[in-house]
Amino acid sequence: MAGHSKWANIKRQKAVVDAKKGKTFAQLSRAIIIAARSGVPDPNLNFQLRTAIDKAKAADIPNDNIERAIAKGAGTFGGDGASFEAIRYEGYGPGGVAILIEALTDNRNRTAADLRGAFSKCGGNLGETGCVSWMFDQKGVCVVSGVEDEDQLLEASLEGGAEFYEMTEDDMAEVFTEMSNLEVLSQRLRDKGFKVNDAELRWIPGNYIEIVDFEQGRSLLKLIDTLEGLDDVQNVTANFDMSDSVLELLMV
Repeated sequence: MAGHSKWANIKRQKAVVDAKKGKTFAQLSRAIIIAARSGVPDPNLNFQLRTAIDKAKAADIPNDNIERAIAKGAGTFGGDGASFEAIRYEGYGPGGVAILIEALTDNRNRTAADLRGAFSKCGGNLGETGCVSWMFDQKGVCVVSGVEDEDQLLEASLEGGAEFYEMTEDDMAEVFTEMSNLEVLSQRLRDKGFKVNDAELRWIPGNYIEIVDFEQGRSLLKLIDTLEGLDDVQNVTANFDMSDSVLELLMV
């Protein structure tokens, strides 16, 4: 089952040289609002909300901002009538690379126009709903660090209902499961003494396009940077793979 982490690995390497954080305060706050609105506004009873709060705290968002976002989602914060909705957009990047964009927006027309402009400027095209999503499967993913014994990780993963795992670094792994089982898996791994750095839903490409051309790779990364820089965009996933040597040249 190797290969599912290719895009995640590219994003990790990009993050090393990105001048900006992967998520802005506004983006993470919106995720909390949506999570609080979709379930009870109590992180102890709402796994999605608890995960969103953990990510916000990891990004050093002040507790006051987090509490305000929860209140907005619960409808108990006065003076803000903004209503955000989660929308998925799809398109093609240079070389026919499939791209999925997850957004939270209070204005669909604005978001679509911003995305269309970003694709157009960077050699891609915003497509219709369903044009590339069939190439992806959505899975729950737990990112685990401090793995000292892979056999113990395997045992804990199986007990938690995982489908498979991949070692991404010497002591780090990503454990994959069905979406509905993410909370169970996350808790089982913690119960077994593993440090779960993140638990998220992720789109996994069924196949990858190999990028070997420097200019094409540069255009793709420019497009992804532009998309990720939009306020409404929460996450970008693509189905390309790139060799370390090409990536290192692009990161200079």
